[in-house]
Amino acid sequence: MKRAKWLGLFLAVILALTACSNEQNQVNQSTNNDSANNSTEKTSTTSNNTEIPEKLKKPLKIAAISQLSIGTFSSQYIAGVQAQVKQFGGEVQVYNSDNDLAKMASYIDTAVSQKVDGILLDHGRADALLPSVKKAIEAGIPVIAFDNDLRIPGVTVIDQDDFSLAWNSLRTLAQDLNGKGNIVYVWVGGFAPMENRNVIYNAFKQRYPDIKEIAKFGNATNNTALDTQTQMEAILQKYPKGQIDAVFAPWDEFAKGVTRAIQQAGRNEIKVYGIDLSDEDLQMIQQKNSPWVATTATNPTEMGKIQVRFLYQKIAGESVPQVYSVEPHLVEKKNLPSQSITMNQLGKYIQSWGSTQTATSPWMEKLAKENKK
Repeated sequence: MKRAKWLGLFLAVILALTACSNEQNQVNQSTNNDSANNSTEKTSTTSNNTEIPEKLKKPLKIAAISQLSIGTFSSQYIAGVQAQVKQFGGEVQVYNSDNDLAKMASYIDTAVSQKVDGILLDHGRADALLPSVKKAIEAGIPVIAFDNDLRIPGVTVIDQDDFSLAWNSLRTLAQDLNGKGNIVYVWVGGFAPMENRNVIYNAFKQRYPDIKEIAKFGNATNNTALDTQTQMEAILQKYPKGQIDAVFAPWDEFAKGVTRAIQQAGRNEIKVYGIDLSDEDLQMIQQKNSPWVATTATNPTEMGKIQVRFLYQKIAGESVPQVYSVEPHLVEKKNLPSQSITMNQLGKYIQSWGSTQTATSPWMEKLAKENKK
């Protein structure tokens, strides 16, 4: 019966992944076939017109609204948004909702009342944001969401392919443990990407029954990394050396906290497997004897830029997909050089890492040049 239960759950996950892949293929087939840096991604260019669209000949006002903006991943994502809007000659107002979904909805209402040209959403949940998002759509304001569960006509949602993110890290963990061991799971609900990653984690537990979860904790605060470190210190005291083999931390703020706790306790026999990557994270992974040995990620700066480019395409009247997943990459410590590197240099060691031509149009180059004068 356990075997049947696992097969059913794993089949459901595979079907979900297949559906996502089919949906992505349909998106790619409907767009221009110009190749990108990453061969699995296609641009959403809809014409060969290099003339700047009429609606973009004036500076645009953009509202970028985040559910929670903490840590270096978030800061690099916001930097990408700001850099791309600036390159196109626009202005962006950034709102941090401090994990308050009601506040996030009110910020959307504010953006609508201010008659902005476009809205970018970072995380958030449909059940809390839907009425405000509908107001934006009714007002003719394009909305592009990142890592959100909104599924309504007129709203494009991009993500990091959370199913692949989780599976790549968990599969690496399982292989490193040879399919057997005790692990700690750090997780928090209430965020669409975390909920998706948890789906894969549940399938993982059925797939590898000899890998046992002995502890689970996690919450999202303004000091998530520090709070996680404190909680992990208590776990380490409860489970002495030899009783924990690995930690799965599907958010880099979690991974930073558990890594510091393990290092300070001298428990480097424990390995950390994460999700997401920033310059700060990369430095921690590269530290000698760092327990953080693998993470799966996309480039946060590039995610911000892609989201802005989709928004400008939509404002220009071009056809853009309703959903788009950016392919993540597995980054393992063993594949990195001995000398310290930054995210900008990571492409030398991780194939296909870096910027892509996703969501580019021929007129974007001219728009950038016009606003550089």
